[in-house]
Amino acid sequence: MKQKQRTALFTIMGVWILTATLLLIATNAFAQGRPGSGNVYNQLQIFSEVLMKLRQNYVTELSDEELIEAAIKGMLGSTDPHTTYFTSDEFKDFTTSTKGSFGGLGIQIDKIGDYITVVSPIEGTPAFRMGITAGDRIIKVDGKSIVGFSTDESIKHMRGDVGSTVVITISRPGNANPIDFTIVREVIKIKSVPYSFKMDNGVGYLRISQFNENTVTELRSALQSLEEEGINGLIVDLRFNPGGLLDQAVDTVNEFIGGNKLVVETKGRTRQDALYTRYNTKPREYPIIVLVNEASASASEIFAGSLQDWDKGLVVGKNTFGKGSVQQLMPLSNGNGIKVTTSYYYIKSGRCIHKMSNDKRLKGQEVSEDELSKEDEENHNKVYYTSQNREVYGGGGITPDIVVENDFLTLFSADLRRKNVFFNFAVDYLIDHNHNISKNPEITDRIMQDFLTYAKTQDITYTMADLDSSRAYIENTIKSELVRKVHGDLEAYKITVSQDKQLLEAVSLFNRFKTLDEMFIYADSHKKER
Repeated sequence: MKQKQRTALFTIMGVWILTATLLLIATNAFAQGRPGSGNVYNQLQIFSEVLMKLRQNYVTELSDEELIEAAIKGMLGSTDPHTTYFTSDEFKDFTTSTKGSFGGLGIQIDKIGDYITVVSPIEGTPAFRMGITAGDRIIKVDGKSIVGFSTDESIKHMRGDVGSTVVITISRPGNANPIDFTIVREVIKIKSVPYSFKMDNGVGYLRISQFNENTVTELRSALQSLEEEGINGLIVDLRFNPGGLLDQAVDTVNEFIGGNKLVVETKGRTRQDALYTRYNTKPREYPIIVLVNEASASASEIFAGSLQDWDKGLVVGKNTFGKGSVQQLMPLSNGNGIKVTTSYYYIKSGRCIHKMSNDKRLKGQEVSEDELSKEDEENHNKVYYTSQNREVYGGGGITPDIVVENDFLTLFSADLRRKNVFFNFAVDYLIDHNHNISKNPEITDRIMQDFLTYAKTQDITYTMADLDSSRAYIENTIKSELVRKVHGDLEAYKITVSQDKQLLEAVSLFNRFKTLDEMFIYADSHKKER
C-alpha cells in the first residue's frame, strides 16, 4: 500500500475512533439521565462530522492535533475567563508564581480579549519601579507585535537572560499614543511580606504583596518583631495584592481570629466545602486596619472580608476587585491540563465576593456604565451582618467600612517614572556625592533644579502648572530613590508611603481613636453620612 494511502486510512480510522469515543461518552451520559443528554449525543455527531469534512475538504492540509486543541480551547473559552487549557509549559509558568521566585520583568499578566494585559506589577521589581501599572496592554515586545498571542507565547518573548534589556510597548487607557518602557531583566524574588515596621505613632505597618507558600511563615516572623517593639495597633496593607493560595489566606486570618472559626465556604454545583481556622493563636487585642483597593483580589478579599466579618479589623480604602471564583487544576493524559471554575467563595457573613461583570470584562466584552451601576446597586442592596451585628454589603468585592480615594499620578509624574528618570538621577547624584546621604535627606531647591535639568536631557517636557501639581510627589520620590541606593528598600519604602493618602487616613484613625469599637462607631456614622 502506498504511503499516502496508508496515511489517509490511519487518519480516517483515527477520526472514526474519536467519533466512537465521543458517542460512547454521550451514550453514558444518556444512560445516567443527565439533563440534555440526547442533545449532547446529536451535537457530538455533528462535531465529528464537521471534523471529518474539514479535514477532507479544506484547501490545505490540517493537523488533527491542532484542530482538536482549538476545539477544546473554544469549548473552555465559552465558559468564564478563568477556565482555561494549559500546555505542560504553561502549567509550569502558572504554578511558578506561588513558589517564591522566577526570572523576568516583574508583572503578572492575563490575556483579555486579544491583548496581554497587566493584572498587577510585582512590588520592588523593574516593571513596578518604572511605573507599569494594572490595566496596561502590552502590544509589542522589542518592536514585535504580540497582539493575539497566548500568555505562554508572550512570556517567552518577555523573559530572557538576567541583565539583558527588553523594550515593552504598552497601550494605556487615557493615553492616545503607545508608550515604550526599556527594562533590564532581573531575577524576580517574590517576598510575601516585603515590608513591616513600627511607625512614629506606635502603630505597626505590615504589607502583604501576595499569598504564596511563604506567607504565614513571613507573617508570623513580622508580627513577632513588631509585637516585641510594643506596637499599639496594626495596619495590614493588601492594596495591589492579586491573591494566591487559599490555604495561606485562611491560615493568615487564623493569626488574628483564633482557631475553629469559619473563614470561607466554597459552593458549586457538585460539592460544597467549608474552611475553618485550625490553630489556637495568641490573642491580639490591639486595633487593626486593613487597607484595600480595586486591585486587591481573590485571597486578599477573603482576608479583608474575614477580618471584617469577625469584627477583628476595620477595612479602609476602595472597593476590592471581586474575584470570588474557585478554580481546580486537572491533569490530562497527554501531560497537559485544564483549569476549571468549580465554585464561588462565600465568606462567613454569607457574602459572595464575586463580581460577575469582571468575567465579561476579562473576556474582552464591553460592559456599559449602566450595567456597572445596576450591578453595584443590586450588590449594595444586599445587607449582611458581622459577628457583632454590624451591617456589611454583599457581592462585587469587599466594600470598605471607610472609603478613601486613591492617589493619582499626573501625566508629568508618570512620564518621569516611565523613563526611569528618578532612578538614573539618583545613581548620578550619589556618584557625585560619594554615596553620602542620610535616611531623611532634605531635597533642596538646588537638588530639585538639578533633577529638572536632568529630566530635560531625557526629552521630558513640562509646564509650570505640571511642576506645581507634581512637586510634592517628585521631591518625595527623589528622596526615596536616593535613600534606596544607600540604606535599602525598607527605608526607601517608608519615605514612599509617607505621603500615601489612604495610609495617612488610616494613621489619623489611630491618632483619633484608641479602640477598634470606637473606629466601628465612627465608620457607622460615616456610612450614614454618605
